[in-house]
Amino acid sequence: MGGAPEIFAGGAGSRGAVRRAVVIGNGCAGAESQCLGLVRALGLADRLTLYRVIRPTGGINKWLHFLPIYLHKLVDQVLRQMFSNDRLATLFQGKRLAQYTVGNDQPSGLSSLLEADTKRIVTIVNDTFEKEGLALVVACGRDTISYASSIKRLAPDNVFVIQIQHPRFHLNRFDLVVTPRHDYYALTARGQQEVPRLLRRWITPREPPGTNVVLTVGALHQADFAALRIAASDWHDELANLPKPLIAVNIGGPTRNCNYDVGLAKQLVCSLHNVLKTCGSIRISFSRRTPHMVSDLILKEFSTHSQVYIWDGEGPNPHLGHLAWADAFIITADSISMLSEACSTGKPVYVVGTEYCRWKFSDFHNTLHERGSVRFFTGLEDMSDNWSYPPLNDTTDVASRVREVLAERGWTVG
Repeated sequence: MGGAPEIFAGGAGSRGAVRRAVVIGNGCAGAESQCLGLVRALGLADRLTLYRVIRPTGGINKWLHFLPIYLHKLVDQVLRQMFSNDRLATLFQGKRLAQYTVGNDQPSGLSSLLEADTKRIVTIVNDTFEKEGLALVVACGRDTISYASSIKRLAPDNVFVIQIQHPRFHLNRFDLVVTPRHDYYALTARGQQEVPRLLRRWITPREPPGTNVVLTVGALHQADFAALRIAASDWHDELANLPKPLIAVNIGGPTRNCNYDVGLAKQLVCSLHNVLKTCGSIRISFSRRTPHMVSDLILKEFSTHSQVYIWDGEGPNPHLGHLAWADAFIITADSISMLSEACSTGKPVYVVGTEYCRWKFSDFHNTLHERGSVRFFTGLEDMSDNWSYPPLNDTTDVASRVREVLAERGWTVG
């Protein structure tokens, strides 16, 4: 068989087909994974380009992240000009990164990782439309909103734009908005009581979801069946023969809506000691957000324990291997992404630290608990107890909805 694979074929048939994807990320692994997970579910993982919205960094810029990104960049530029030849320059100096070098950990088929530029993206989409057809644009995170909406405005006939996470305003600027149900907690009676009236319009959706809003339970992700099957093979030698049950413990870090300190680590240490007698093996992983005071305490307590292995951040990340091989999970309540991934396996998931959560995080945990996806970790559990529930299929469900909306327009994917 000669020639290019069908996915790269041009011609008249491609005019109504989405054969490529543009992902606009914000540098946050959790946000970008949601975009890449949806692209994978739509079969476009081998034909995507990742652009990243980059804020100025360094000096005073760390105090300017509350500004919209366009205004932050403008202020940074002005300050650079004002203090370029002054000893105060170091105070205001920011660092820009115009282009990234693609590393070995980039998604399959990713040809480049570039700084997001609306005009450049629109030009490429328009200039290659006749040959490559429609482009799926998927963005996630506050800083990406203006880029995605501008692309839709400038190339409305050549793109299908999906914004993941609620943009708060102007939902009609996107073809689809994908957001978890707990984002609409703000419109519930209890949610209304928790937010002062003067602040509601700034931090909450102001109206119920419209027809272009797709609601999920949790976060989208890349841990689909195919990815876990590959991970199961890759990690077979290291994980398959460990004593059962194998428990994966994922420790995140405090957030604004789930704020905890070393007290949670002490609580977790005590609970893990209690359940060790019903565990075969425990594998502990930290995230990039885990405070040193938390990781140091865990390391001090378990680093020499024969049943416990702690990933130190060196070598390949075992996260997917743990999802594939673990018999159960214990996860700190701060990470919606890690909980969503674990709940997609249908295996037992225990959550620690929900008492530190508030606002829509509490609503998310209550939803998972009500549907039987998680249990609150007490330290009194028999970890050999194998219980199940209908796995979360948010990524697959959203991909199906995308295909339906495209079909309504006479468009296809692939």
